[in-house]
Amino acid sequence: MTDPIPAILTRIDDDLPQALERLMELLRIPSISTDPANAEDCDTAADWLVAELSHLGFEASKRTTTGHPMVVAHGGQGARHVLFYGHYDVQPVDPLSHWHRDPFDPAIEETPQGRVIRARGASDDKGQLMTFLEACRQWKAETGELPCRVTVLFEGEEESGSPSLIPFLEANAEELRAEVAFICDSGLFDDRLPAIITTLRGLLGEELTITGPDRDLHSGIYGGPAINPARVLTRILGEMHDAQGRVTIPGFYDGVGEPGAETKSAWDRLGFSTEAFLGEVGLSHPAGEAGRSGLEMLWSRPTAEINGITSGYTGDGFKTVLPAEASAKVSFRLVGGQDPDRLRGAFRDWVIAQLPPDCHVTFTGHGAAPAARMHTDSPIFAATEAALAEEWGESAGQIGAGGSIPIAGYFQTILGMESLLTGFARDDDAIHSPNEKYDVESFHKGVRSWARVLGRIADA
Repeated sequence: MTDPIPAILTRIDDDLPQALERLMELLRIPSISTDPANAEDCDTAADWLVAELSHLGFEASKRTTTGHPMVVAHGGQGARHVLFYGHYDVQPVDPLSHWHRDPFDPAIEETPQGRVIRARGASDDKGQLMTFLEACRQWKAETGELPCRVTVLFEGEEESGSPSLIPFLEANAEELRAEVAFICDSGLFDDRLPAIITTLRGLLGEELTITGPDRDLHSGIYGGPAINPARVLTRILGEMHDAQGRVTIPGFYDGVGEPGAETKSAWDRLGFSTEAFLGEVGLSHPAGEAGRSGLEMLWSRPTAEINGITSGYTGDGFKTVLPAEASAKVSFRLVGGQDPDRLRGAFRDWVIAQLPPDCHVTFTGHGAAPAARMHTDSPIFAATEAALAEEWGESAGQIGAGGSIPIAGYFQTILGMESLLTGFARDDDAIHSPNEKYDVESFHKGVRSWARVLGRIADA
């Protein structure tokens, strides 16, 4: 039988201008999931994807949830069955004044590094999910059918905490279950090397508010004898780390293991420079746990970070008050077997134990997801590695991720299947920031990569 891949790749190359225009259509929809004012736009984006998937021959539908809709589609044939996950919602665009153009008026721009697609959602995640749909398009155009069974799941609430996701997965587990779930919400390593993420850190969010006096106090009249909640809060937060950068919360490191020698050796071969990594954001000295490499700190060590502090008067000028309350948002990145629920309790107990008289604390939780580790011994994993190497000319790196993608853990615990995370974003794509972009090369080679992956899977 003639290998269809060369002809499919030629179709992808020839159709690139049309594929980019289809992406532009999706990027023009301001599907910001966090803002109720954009609820109708999220619905429009879901409808657009259902129509596109239906045009490609999928049996596609929009599924209602208590929030924004899910898009589910089924297509293809063959012994292998994969699920492809992406999200069509995007982050807010604030501050709008920092954008060089309307974030929902996408355009191809020439830059010193090459052509880029400039728009909100270009990289996270509309450009990424469209690489897969375009690969499916050209498989269908060349052969009339996909080479394996494909289930598609597109979410509309990933950027707002995925409140509907777990109930939806539980209610539709039998329909959605496949051999493996592909997740495209990731990128290249060092902007050059195709990568498959094998570990993800978990995430725990906490907000605490310490209160003292029943109103803001004049610092000249009450300063000295009256307790200051801002001072209490900053003292407690300041003691969250010791001089070596380790977290001091009792039991924090329970369940944290060490990467094996083979894993560390593989990371060393990636040639990662912590100094260069920090230099890109104007820093020069590593500030985490002493004695740990940059990749260890990013991929295999947990963190506790202060994300924001609010207290007292913060407007223009000066106001001499002792604030009545002080608040902070704190996040924890988790690894290994750390239990987010147990850690939440340990953090709260640790804070309460340090409160002086006349101070009280309230807590608000902001999500909790454990770390995830993906197994790499399946034929589909090997097929994906081979396909990426064929397209990019280098073997794919097996890497960790400092961020959190909770869906990978949910696929394991709810659907009982492994996830395979690979994508084609670059570090300078400015996701979640003004002037987000996606390289045209990333889009083009991403489509070609998925076409190869689909072919390799069918033969696995």
